[in-house]
Amino acid sequence: MKILFLEPFFGGSHKDFALGFAAHSSHDVDLVTLPDCYWKWRMQGASLYFINQVKNLGQYDLIFTTDMMNLTDFMGLAGRDLPPVVMYFHENQLSYPLGFHGKKNSHLGFTNLISAAAANGLFFNSEYHLTAFLDEARRLVKQMPDARTEWVVDAVEKKAQVLYPGCRFGAAPIPLEKNCLDRPLIVWNHRWDYDKKPEVFFDVLTELKKKGIGFYLALLGEQYEIIPEVFKTAKKIFKEEILVYGYVSSREEYQSWLAKGSVVVSTAIQENFGISVVEAVRHGCFPLLPNRLSYPEIMPEKFHNKIIYTSTSNLREKLEKFLQESNKYLSMGQSLSEYTARFSWEIIVKQYDKILEKFKNDA
Repeated sequence: MKILFLEPFFGGSHKDFALGFAAHSSHDVDLVTLPDCYWKWRMQGASLYFINQVKNLGQYDLIFTTDMMNLTDFMGLAGRDLPPVVMYFHENQLSYPLGFHGKKNSHLGFTNLISAAAANGLFFNSEYHLTAFLDEARRLVKQMPDARTEWVVDAVEKKAQVLYPGCRFGAAPIPLEKNCLDRPLIVWNHRWDYDKKPEVFFDVLTELKKKGIGFYLALLGEQYEIIPEVFKTAKKIFKEEILVYGYVSSREEYQSWLAKGSVVVSTAIQENFGISVVEAVRHGCFPLLPNRLSYPEIMPEKFHNKIIYTSTSNLREKLEKFLQESNKYLSMGQSLSEYTARFSWEIIVKQYDKILEKFKNDA
């Protein structure tokens, strides 16, 4: 197949996903992208840009795009030569949590909903995400003063599928060596933003430090121009523990820190899949994750009692126990690393290719 991949927000996990799919798919994939900024404008105007950039849409067997696109505008402008169009939801504007000064934008939520309804194929990156989207879509429709269109949510649910994103690591076993540091290394490799709840993470670490429990810190992850104050404060409080502070652009260096890591912690209130956690676990970090979002879904149930925490105090207890007895967790870390190999692009792309081929055959 010849596939046109349109990515309105080419950065972060969106960029990794697009590049990973293009590199591993057995199909011929052309990428057309816009930079990862002005996301609200992307949702309103990306369709106009892409229509002007690609003159002959009929040369493609399939168009693949993602959630920051007004798909109805694009399809309406494309005309009759449009091949089947599928849409992948990394996130959505219905269930995404508000920031400190945020306000729900029902227009952008409707854009997501109507785009989902218009797509020939529809994919979400986890069962959790799909359920959250449908729940919020039904809530939004019920707020309509009249002419409520409940049917559109039912139509979306009927055609939606879950396709986990691929990750940029190989499927072959990764040798795990965790004895290079004299203290366990705690990894934070999430975006430095409000929806990851870093204040909870640092509050727990502050309590452990006061108790004299030793650890090192690797504060990785993407940042924006404005760094949350909690990270600036943490840089002072944990100056003796921090080994790396800030985004590491080299993939090799990033993976080397994960390989040194002992445990990865998430305190997020927004996570539709969790690529950063999966990457860390793949390289041998033991995960401590909240009992919410996509985490219980993507981690094996037999380890839930060890890796899933139910409250902040429970996280503190589990992390303290890990730091004091980290050697006892090595075999579980190895098992979890082997488990996450299933998310490698090498393996998961076969599922993508098989599903996408059906759209060409049904066209």
